[in-house]
Amino acid sequence: MSRLTPRTTAEMTPKQAELFEQMADGRTPVGDGHLGGPFDGWCLNPSIGRRIWQLGGAIRHKPSIEKRYIELAILVTGQLWQAQFEWWAHETMARDAGLTESTIQSIKIGEEPVFDDVGEETAWRLCTTLHRDKKVDAATYAAAVEVHGEAGVADLIHTLGFYVLVCMTLNTFEVGLPEGAVAPFPV
Repeated sequence: MSRLTPRTTAEMTPKQAELFEQMADGRTPVGDGHLGGPFDGWCLNPSIGRRIWQLGGAIRHKPSIEKRYIELAILVTGQLWQAQFEWWAHETMARDAGLTESTIQSIKIGEEPVFDDVGEETAWRLCTTLHRDKKVDAATYAAAVEVHGEAGVADLIHTLGFYVLVCMTLNTFEVGLPEGAVAPFPV
């Protein structure tokens, strides 16, 4: 159950309804005026919500690095925030992008995975270091740039920041999981 007041598209302002329709295009809305995830919260202020939605699309669909590294950063952030919906939505995407089950499950319980891929290891180290220390030491930064390049490091940082916003939205509005879905974290 979400804290958000349920609204139909008829109850939305024209700009809210327009953004809702744009975000609904290509996905199955849960109901009239309800998409689920962070999207319903973004409809409240369409001027900001539209930009958030566009940024998310750019991060997820046009990164300069492999999608599995982006999904790894999303999982690290979802685990940190214990964002039930975020983890639920991205665990399968991470698997489909090439992360192993053992890596996914290690991240889920907050442990360092055993990596076979230096790209995953440097991405994980950069992401967890930045979240934990609020900065990145020289060695971690240099290793990440060597593997991912400066643009790739920027993409990882942008992903972290964006998904902190997503997790804050989900957790504040108490966005629930779809019916039948199992919560990934203890409630």
